[in-house]
Amino acid sequence: MKNWLRKNPHVQAIRVAAADLNGQPRGKRVPVRFADKVIEDGTRFPMSVLNLDIWGEDIDDSPLVLATGDRDGVLLPTERGFMPMPWLDTKTGLLPIWMFHEDGRPFAGDPRHALANVVARYAERGLTPVVAVELEFFLIDDSGKKFQVPASPNTGKRRMMGEILSLRALDQFDSFFTELYDACEAMDIPADTAISEAGSGQFEINLMHQEDALRAADDAWLFKMLVKGLARRHGFAASFMAKPYDDYAGSGLHMHFSVLDKNGANVFDDGTDQGSNLLLHAVNGCLNAMPGSTLIFAPHANSYERMVPGAHAPTGICWAYENRTTAVRIPSGSHKARRIEHRLSGGDVNPYLTIAAVLGAALNGIEDGKLPPDPIRGNAYNQELPRIPTDWESAINRFENCSEVARIFSPDLVRNYLMTKRQELRYMAETTRQEQIELYIDTV
Repeated sequence: MKNWLRKNPHVQAIRVAAADLNGQPRGKRVPVRFADKVIEDGTRFPMSVLNLDIWGEDIDDSPLVLATGDRDGVLLPTERGFMPMPWLDTKTGLLPIWMFHEDGRPFAGDPRHALANVVARYAERGLTPVVAVELEFFLIDDSGKKFQVPASPNTGKRRMMGEILSLRALDQFDSFFTELYDACEAMDIPADTAISEAGSGQFEINLMHQEDALRAADDAWLFKMLVKGLARRHGFAASFMAKPYDDYAGSGLHMHFSVLDKNGANVFDDGTDQGSNLLLHAVNGCLNAMPGSTLIFAPHANSYERMVPGAHAPTGICWAYENRTTAVRIPSGSHKARRIEHRLSGGDVNPYLTIAAVLGAALNGIEDGKLPPDPIRGNAYNQELPRIPTDWESAINRFENCSEVARIFSPDLVRNYLMTKRQELRYMAETTRQEQIELYIDTV
């Protein structure tokens, strides 16, 4: 970490940041001359900071605040180390951190530790999950009362339409995407292909697979921060909110994963198109946990506007081979790359909690060793299937009482997350839809 600063003497400031339960970066600005102290000793701020609501306010009656004196946690650098923040005018180094107790124990309310616990469960079985994510987002001109696609820097025109896999749509914002890829390279975020999507001004970028699930989550979290910051430099917003427009499909975060054994072999591959029994067991685990973990995949009021039939977001609990209407899809291709795609999450999720929930559910299934229902055929929206919770409050209640969730997340994290979501639910009932959208466009 000190080497990075020596190689980048132009850096004028440091930011240290951790992800709270909503995926918001919380941290501090630190003068460069105090960098050694941060690297060696970390920094401190209240444990309650990782359990703020979406407005950045304390949770009412949280045991982390007044009841315990709002105690500090110790925040230490993650293994990621420093990286630039290319969207800022000031040359700044970002140092990701995560929270521990004074005695060195991981703080259970930190979402990155929640994922680390799941990865450790895999390691105990000699297994390593391999993870990749696809992130959809909208570029939005939010300067007026009505959101619209930004005018193209090339032509000055607005193309108010969805253009699926349109090179023209990408070309309209070529300077933004060129700068975005350069920034990903500088931050060591493995951005792969970009495409235009079905919504007006909607795009998707894939991040390459990682044999380190924590790093894959870091990539997604940092990528969201980067895209939003860089868009503002270009004079418009970028948002991962689930559904900014009534008339267009929303944005998702699709997660692909496979699992390697201690010899590096893909345990989902048995040389057939069907895949191994371990793949089927993992699918069953994902399906079983889906009703109770929907709150992780759809964490906000706006999330449930995306999850309607026929809008490219799953509504039924089912799986299939090569079928994008299902919640769990087994992509086609070489059996050596046999994997599971989990399609339920919106773009507004916390990547650490989402990846933990999916991998944890899959491992539950592997441990239980049971087969899933038969894969469906055809359009899942037209079939009688078990349904995910259709509203936010129901999802909160299912999360609280789900035995599968209890196998994945610590009781402290479950409690903190429930308090966060119930406060957001309560306060959101007092806002208009326009106020909700204006909040979510920048925060999620």
